[in-house]
Amino acid sequence: MNTEWIAVDWGTSQLRVWAMRGDTVLDRAQSDNGMARIARDGFQAALLDLIEGWLGNAIVDVVACGMVGARQGWVEAPYSSVPSEPVPAAPIRVPNTDPRIRAFVVPGLKQNSPSDVMRGEETQIAGFLASRQNWDGVICLPGTHTKWVQVSAGEVVSFRTFMTGELFDLLRGQSVLSHSVGEGWDDSAFAEAAADTLSKPEQLAARLFGLRAADLLHAQDAGVARARLSGYLIGAELAATRPYWLGQQLAIIGAENLSEAYAIALQQQGAFVEIANSIESTLAGLLLARNLTRQTA
Repeated sequence: MNTEWIAVDWGTSQLRVWAMRGDTVLDRAQSDNGMARIARDGFQAALLDLIEGWLGNAIVDVVACGMVGARQGWVEAPYSSVPSEPVPAAPIRVPNTDPRIRAFVVPGLKQNSPSDVMRGEETQIAGFLASRQNWDGVICLPGTHTKWVQVSAGEVVSFRTFMTGELFDLLRGQSVLSHSVGEGWDDSAFAEAAADTLSKPEQLAARLFGLRAADLLHAQDAGVARARLSGYLIGAELAATRPYWLGQQLAIIGAENLSEAYAIALQQQGAFVEIANSIESTLAGLLLARNLTRQTA
């Protein structure tokens, strides 16, 4: 296999890699060796475990985004301040790598007021914009820490982060709701709950306990409870982000099921939503970053 370069999305919990020729995926692999699971001197070994079979005699560029560039990562890639192009300059070279590779890490973005940071999402934004000239609007990147990003004239102007996904996991797994929230899903329950807290976000804490009470008194289905929990939290987030999405051109980049949930909640408020493929956006952004590395020795 003639691997031209290797794309890497290295987050807190997952490491995903793609063998690339131009913009074509030749092969892919992944592991659970996210940043949180390895020491600083273990990054290269974790990467080589996945890509060893793709390496030959020629030196291969490895271009990575995500938490791999954090202070505790493989190499610190300092944040660029907004307003800024999503990937404004060449990625940071990782020193002293295996001689078969040249490794680079894409810097994240920071916002000084209100204080906020992102790592990884900037690459998806760059990839999304690469195929959409003159696109202005708001990009939502749902996940553990959901980002709402204002884009204008090819630049990230401002952004806010919401811990909605992490709150969902904590409430489902470590609160009293863990006894009532299980697997499964109900679209109508989700939509109803999202609309409820979007209109009355101050009722969120009460609505959450109501999930436990509905189980105890009415044996509410655990899948319905899961959908309602997600709906309540996303609805409260949409209430807080209304100035971002109301009346704006809007795109969502994230995992398919989660992106669809956000789209449903927004569409029932009359928003027009485009859903973009997160992997395609990531790879397009990493290709853009890879082209910038050609300026680097």
